Amino acid sequence: MTVRPLRQRAAWTALEAHYAQIAPRHLREIFAQDPHRGERLRAEAEGLYLDYSKNRVTDETMRLLMELATESGLAARRDQMFRGEHINVSEDRAVLHVALRMPRDASLIVDGIDVVAQVHAVLDRMTAFATRVRSGQWRGHTGRPITNVVNIGIGGSDLGPVMAYEALRFYSRRDLTFRFVSNVDASDFVEAVRDLDAAETLFIISSKTFGTLETLTNAHSARSWLIGQLGDESAVAQHFVAVSTNAAKVAAFGIDTANMFEFWDWVGGRYSMDSAIGLSTMLAIGPEGFAELLAGFHAMDEHFRTAPFAQNLPVLMGMLAVWNRDFFGFSTVGVMPYDNYLKRLPAYLQQLTMESNGKHVTLEGTTVAYQTGPIYWGEPGTNGQHSFYQLIHQGTTIVPLDLICFAKSLNPLGEHHDILSSNVFAQAQALAFGRSEEELRDEGVPELEVAHRVMEGNRPTNVLMGEVLTPRLLGSLISLYEHSVFTQGTVWGIDSYDQWGVELGKVLAAEIIPELEAPSDPVLAHDSSTKALIEHYRALKKKEVPHGAH
Repeated sequence: MTVRPLRQRAAWTALEAHYAQIAPRHLREIFAQDPHRGERLRAEAEGLYLDYSKNRVTDETMRLLMELATESGLAARRDQMFRGEHINVSEDRAVLHVALRMPRDASLIVDGIDVVAQVHAVLDRMTAFATRVRSGQWRGHTGRPITNVVNIGIGGSDLGPVMAYEALRFYSRRDLTFRFVSNVDASDFVEAVRDLDAAETLFIISSKTFGTLETLTNAHSARSWLIGQLGDESAVAQHFVAVSTNAAKVAAFGIDTANMFEFWDWVGGRYSMDSAIGLSTMLAIGPEGFAELLAGFHAMDEHFRTAPFAQNLPVLMGMLAVWNRDFFGFSTVGVMPYDNYLKRLPAYLQQLTMESNGKHVTLEGTTVAYQTGPIYWGEPGTNGQHSFYQLIHQGTTIVPLDLICFAKSLNPLGEHHDILSSNVFAQAQALAFGRSEEELRDEGVPELEVAHRVMEGNRPTNVLMGEVLTPRLLGSLISLYEHSVFTQGTVWGIDSYDQWGVELGKVLAAEIIPELEAPSDPVLAHDSSTKALIEHYRALKKKEVPHGAH
């Protein structure tokens, strides 16, 4: 199928004309003319209920958006991904995070190799290892069992494990302590291990190449800390494991390659939490819980692969995102989970969405003539309501929101959950309909306050609701966002699976490090600003440390 440039597609042109009709309308009017839209503009799959009726759309909008998805070749590109074709064009790679959660009896041959068999071979090794650690059979150098697990990684090797641990903490082993180190700032490592006993601590070093500067810097500090406490370099073998593909570097570090868990170049870092990168998750919730997480991922994968677009949750969310970004010009999306266990979900989705779709050229390498990935951000409800919701309600920037909630709490306590949930529905209602001058006057609000208390409304929201947060439902939720990202990237005609934008800063930092560490003032060949910053940094480093500082 030949896909025309985005702005030349018939559905795009039709949407431009349709937008001109929709833009002046208010959700109050839209709901008044279509009072049952809330019962119709919804979809449900794999335990997740999506209400998208408070977006500024009509049935005609959705029909045209589905036509745009079809005209963009979404079905064909989706099938290419599931077949293992090299849809990551700039790196000439398959994109096969969906293979990480395929069942054992499935088969997918890619470049002559059954990748599902590879996945389950690693899962079996992870299961055996996790079982030994959790049972106390795995012993540290001094013969004591492991009670502390520290995952060292960065980017997708950290954000996924952190998010999953926090999300599924209810299901985790409470006699095991989990810490996560990602920042090369020494404070991150020092604070993570400050109260730990090395004799009972296991480090998971997560780095595909075993060469990521931040991760290896932290790993070497962890190695020194352990040897410093236990006094024996051979202790490394019992206290370190690796998630990597570079056996030579892993062995040189002192980790037994029998304790190296592999993943593959067709797994992008931000799509890797259900690969061996999830070893800390499996240690926390157990192999059975991890299997449930994978089952949830796979269930949503199958929904995305088979459901008609008009009932397909990832397609609906992805196309609504395109509508809001490209037609209304909304530049950000707020993700507000009304479940404290999901407090790290917004940070996780920031990488998933912005590293994937923050692109300025098409698959063919031509500059895009339209907006691509919006900025994702968020905070758990109800905390956000008492900080930044003021701007969302009355500011000059419109922020579409994804409000995520559950009908049941994992920790029922009095009226807490009903109060929490009432805020989800109230916020969506207030954002949609606002409060007019007339309504305020009818309520007897003093005239001096009326203008200040007006809320225009007409702010779009999606509400995603599940019964209760479980490993399986978390898997389905993350898969939903993964495929929404895929849908958007397909429409925009960009490569959602490379991330060249993170490289230049790394290259320049590698050049600057020796200049910061040089014993004498180096000759600096930089722009005047960078040169002045380096010189000021070196001067401050030479100053005597104030008394009491360490």
